[in-house]
Amino acid sequence: MKVLNREVIKESGFGGIRERRIVTDSRLFGPRKKPKASEGYGQFIYLADANYQPNGESGMHSHEEVDIITVILDGRVAHEGSLEHGKNLDTGDIQVQRAGGEGFSHNEKNPDQKHNRILQIWALPEERGLPASYKFYSPKNGVTRIYGGPEDQKETFSSSTTVDFLILKKGESFAMESEVMTYLAEGQANANGNEDLIEGDLNIFENVKISAKEDLKLVLIQKQGNTK
Repeated sequence: MKVLNREVIKESGFGGIRERRIVTDSRLFGPRKKPKASEGYGQFIYLADANYQPNGESGMHSHEEVDIITVILDGRVAHEGSLEHGKNLDTGDIQVQRAGGEGFSHNEKNPDQKHNRILQIWALPEERGLPASYKFYSPKNGVTRIYGGPEDQKETFSSSTTVDFLILKKGESFAMESEVMTYLAEGQANANGNEDLIEGDLNIFENVKISAKEDLKLVLIQKQGNTK
């Protein structure tokens, strides 16, 4: 089922950023929620598809009790802040910052004289008061878990809502036999042999086989149940 395509969302922005806020969950935004934007899914509460202007930046600001995933789709980001200050992110890199009760501050900057493109994904932690922490991923072809899963693993921040990042080459396919929300960040695909997907599509499927019509990058979000 198609939820929406990003083109129905009016572009907005702040600082040196222009973005479309595709998911704005009422738990976070309340009466400020835009009516055309989707609600969240499990602990997933926010998705923005953004372009930084040449040498644009978000400006230093802080967060508490939220987990923030930044996916670099095109270009570079220079990361500043209280977690991993000075980290440089290239196309394909992903950083995840857990604010916890301690909180963190950050400024994400485009160091180049051309536009870049990122996804910003937020999730609510299931336990409050955790220490601030940082994780980094550089996914290759196939599926990479970047968020969530049981408490006894250390690869990602634990959560009953998982976020995977899927990279497929043209002609490759990937299947899931469970309910999943998907966001097609790049490329074109076919779902279950009967539904064409284009860049910017947000969908929910009960079961899905994704076939790449061209090289693609896809976000997969699932509600997995108790992580303990």
